[in-house]
Amino acid sequence: MGQRIFLSSPHMSDEGYELQYVNEAFETNWIAPLGTNVNEFENELALKVASKSAVALTSGTAAIHLALIAAGVEDDDVVFCPTLTFSATANPIIYQHATPVFIDSNEETWNICPKALEEAFTKYPEVKAVIVVHLYGLSADMDQIVALCQKHNVTLIEDAAESLGTYYKGQHTGTFGDYGIFSFNGNKIITTSGGGMLVSNNEEKISKARFWATQSRDTARHYQHSELGFNYRMSNVVAGIGRGQLKVLNQRVEKKRAIYEFYKKELGELEGIEFMPANEWDYANHWLSAMTLNGNVRPLDVMEALEGENIESRPIWKPMHLQPFFEKYDFVGTDVSERLFENGVCLPSDTKMTDGDLKRIVDVVKGLW
Repeated sequence: MGQRIFLSSPHMSDEGYELQYVNEAFETNWIAPLGTNVNEFENELALKVASKSAVALTSGTAAIHLALIAAGVEDDDVVFCPTLTFSATANPIIYQHATPVFIDSNEETWNICPKALEEAFTKYPEVKAVIVVHLYGLSADMDQIVALCQKHNVTLIEDAAESLGTYYKGQHTGTFGDYGIFSFNGNKIITTSGGGMLVSNNEEKISKARFWATQSRDTARHYQHSELGFNYRMSNVVAGIGRGQLKVLNQRVEKKRAIYEFYKKELGELEGIEFMPANEWDYANHWLSAMTLNGNVRPLDVMEALEGENIESRPIWKPMHLQPFFEKYDFVGTDVSERLFENGVCLPSDTKMTDGDLKRIVDVVKGLW
């Protein structure tokens, strides 16, 4: 059996940028959730995506949570959320004791369907916020989504956890809404081992989020707290990893895009296979390369064949409205997200893969036809 091929694992820079910043944190003894690396990672990420301000946090989930708080989401408020996503998108809605309403995808983007979103606005005119996800690095149709949110005067939060480096019509995803979030989990396109970032052009709100993330300590000699706080601040050590990783983001995006194009070229003509949609306005980072199977060969056949050769793959996200915890909440749409889940598979998209690794993968898949 060949060496293990992972779906998407951490990839440190060949130049050792990360170690330089981490060593600096150790040498200066700044290993707490503050220091030069944290401040500069925020500044450098904000500059990279052209946002006015950013706050570095322990996870993308924490960033969504603080964005909801900043949006004023409270008990029993309605929040729209894509159903085709990871649970981390929806969980913070529950943290705020709010009510998620799940919105279907469309086939053109695999992301939140603007028509279903418009229907949801009609059904729930009291909605407090909308979360949009850029699934697997594919940008959602932001023109229509932004217009709907502005029309209804509703806060828009972009979950760009999977789409750092993706552009929609030349603009970074994560910067269209009132708030954008990024994730640096171990499997993301760049990583801090665990961490996230909240960005916004509203510098006052980011300053407030930074206050909440550091236990809401009032300005006083003693420890005084007038608001509920959270232990959400990123440490100076992992921020150093992030600073180094940010230097190779463009390389990682190009590698992910090359992996997607290779799969599409080698497997796209097989009967029943259709790859993730490509739109002319979307420069996708292709964090994961995914395809749907609509013939005799099923996703489980592909996943089991790959696993038999020590190659990792996984299904497309199971929609939130089908999850045992979330199934009691309303869903607006048809069956697009369900069909994508039933027919979809994510192929290995690790940026450390060689040409030989990629050939090994496609040979296994082709062997099923």
